[in-house]
Amino acid sequence: MKKWSVEVAVGLFVLIGIISVGYLTIRLGKMEIIGDNYYTVTARFQSIAGLKTGSEVELAGVPIGKVEEFSLDQERWMALVRMKILKGIVLSEDVMASIKTAGLIGDKYIKLSPGVSDVPLKPGGMITETESALDIEELISKFVFGKV
Repeated sequence: MKKWSVEVAVGLFVLIGIISVGYLTIRLGKMEIIGDNYYTVTARFQSIAGLKTGSEVELAGVPIGKVEEFSLDQERWMALVRMKILKGIVLSEDVMASIKTAGLIGDKYIKLSPGVSDVPLKPGGMITETESALDIEELISKFVFGKV
């Protein structure tokens, strides 16, 4: 009888440990299992050099979303970036998206600048005003070869 109770206690302890590790994996991985708190918008950029999937999307310095994926628009030869924005954030249809560099390391993120329009951008909508990342290498080569 005593051996059985020890085995049950060890089994419960292992089960609680497995559940805890699973919970922490989901929380630390920032995965969404139940429900989705985001809607998507798309923006078209000339260049997204250095931008990665999962990069932050910020408005007034506050993280409000993430870059979900990017692809190539083969008709215009531009980069399409799909972003997940928190559902509580309402963007105007004339919002501007810029690719910026965070710190000296050079991590890229998308900065949204609010527009003045009262018309909200619908989920799945397109941000038309964009500004690509500043390419330092291109600027240096123009300076070196006298094309500035």
